[in-house]
This record gives sequence, structure tokens and C-alpha cells, in this order.
Amino acid sequence: MLNLVKELCLLNGVSSGEDDVRDYLVEHCRPYADSIQVDALGNLIVFKRGERNTGNRLMLTAHMDEVGFIINDITEDGYLKFAPVGGIDPRVVIGKRVNVGRRHLPGAIGLKAYHLVSAEEEKNVPTFEDLYIDIGAKDRADAEQVVSLGDLAAFESDSVEFGTGMLKAKAIDDRVGCAVMLKLIEEELPMDCTFVFSVQEEVGTRGAFGAAFSVTPEIALVLEGTTAADLPGTDEHRRVAALGKGPVLSFMDNGAIYDRGLFELLRDLAEQHDIPWQTKNYISGGNDSSAIQRTKDGVRVAVLSTPVRYLHTPSSVICCQDFAHMHTLAKHFIEALAAS
Repeated sequence: MLNLVKELCLLNGVSSGEDDVRDYLVEHCRPYADSIQVDALGNLIVFKRGERNTGNRLMLTAHMDEVGFIINDITEDGYLKFAPVGGIDPRVVIGKRVNVGRRHLPGAIGLKAYHLVSAEEEKNVPTFEDLYIDIGAKDRADAEQVVSLGDLAAFESDSVEFGTGMLKAKAIDDRVGCAVMLKLIEEELPMDCTFVFSVQEEVGTRGAFGAAFSVTPEIALVLEGTTAADLPGTDEHRRVAALGKGPVLSFMDNGAIYDRGLFELLRDLAEQHDIPWQTKNYISGGNDSSAIQRTKDGVRVAVLSTPVRYLHTPSSVICCQDFAHMHTLAKHFIEALAAS
């Protein structure tokens, strides 16, 4: 599964531009799926029959999109002005490499030269309005030959194993969840399962809302990446989660309070099968659960997350054992529902 995560993270899929990710997933799902469809928003909905015919009782979901940028102006000098797509800290983007548009045009994010920065300006964090993307154009007309307003830009990054079982890449949130779902689709399942690879999660869980209305599940399991702040200078109670301590079972975040019975089921399964697990010690973040649980008559939701350092940056970091355990626990969850 590690190679799946690495390959998925190399693909560009800024919210509303998930095409390359979806194409990759379709090719990998096709030999194992009983049906594959893409809805009007671009969600990929994959149905696989299991040993028990339970229809759409269970939906598993992970989002395909990643944070990035959208081009909203071109200066007379040929520089690209942009706005963030999703939650990005402007402090982490200065000097970073990006790919712009469908041509994957290389660019670099720049800022006013340091020797021109006043003492007062030096105290302030630059805003996105202060930044630009340099694509090497000589002027506006030159830039307009290869870039259009509304083009998306994604971080450029590699997928690198390092340290003791760690992986660094962009878009780990949530290509790790996509990889886990791919592995489950490849395997024999004890019950029917619908897998939703959703779009536009990073800009307000928009894709999952429509997909849940279409699928109408009783239960949804969201497979996600969640923030880890196990870093120097961070108080213990604000670290949220830590790498290497297993998947995160959330009871609440900023978007949802999770079904108590499903939370306890995941916890008990982890204990029974000696799978390390943790929960958030700080309420933060959100995911597709907030949209899914409010559709139609309501849906029971649970979430299983891999802790991620430096979320929404080109150098996110995860522990490979954590997502391996997430896959194992998700498999036991499906087995438990099939037996109930």
C-alpha cells in the first residue's frame, strides 16, 4: 500500500481539478468493482459486492482533492497573482515550487525582495495578496500564452521515505485514505460496500454532500488524514495526535460529533486485535462527516484518521505503520458490521 500512497501523492488534484486522481483510481478499481460511476460534481462512486447482500448500508469515503491555489490576475510584468484553495498558512508557501494549469507549468512563489522590506513589514506575516507566482514570463502577453485566469496551481513535491518508517509528500491529506480504500476494493469483502472518492472536501465538504444523498447509506466510515502537532514547543494537551501511535478515532471535531456506538465499536475492535489507536486530545479540524451525517434522514458516521504533521503543506509527514493499522482496523470494522 505504501507505493499506492506515494503514487497518489504525486498526482495533482486541487479542489475542482481532481481529474488526474480520479482517472488513476478508476483504472485501479475497474478490475475489482461491480459498478463505477462519476456523478455531476465529479465524485467517483464505486460499488463492490460482498458475501452478504446489504445494498448501500455501508459507505466508505475519502476525498481526492488537495489544497492549492487559483490564478486570479496577471500583472503587466507577467507575474501571476493567486488566491488559496482550501486552508493554507501563507507562511509555508514562500519560495515553494508549484505546477500551474493542465500543462503543469513550473513556477515559484515569490515575495518582495528582503532588502526592500522595512523594519515594520518584517514583523508581519505576508498575506496572499503580497505573494505572486513567477513562471519566467517576460510580460503579461507572454504569460497569457500559457496561463488563463481560473487555472489551478498545485504544490510540486516528491514522495520520499525517510527516518524510521516515515513518508514525506504533498497531498497526504487525503490520498492516504484513497489508498486504504483501493486496498479494500482489491480484497474480498464480507458485505456489500459503496466507496466514495469525493471532490471539493477542502473547500467545504461539497462533494460528499451530494454523494451521500445519492448513495443514502445507513452508516458511513470516513477515512482521513488529520493534523498532528507532536512538535517541540507544543503543550501536550494541544498536540491533537502523534505519529506512530496508531490511527486516530475521533469522538468530535469542529464539524461533527460522531456516533457513540460506532466510536466504541472501533475502539473495541482495536483493543481486541491489538491495534494501537489514539483519539484527539484537542478539538480541531473537520472532514466529510459533517456533510454526510446531515443528509436526508441522517447518517451514522465514524472517522478513522492517519495523523499527519505539517498538514496542507508540500512536505506533509506520516508514519507508514499508522496507515497500515488504519487499513487493518477498517477491515475489521466491515467484518463486524457484516456479522451484526
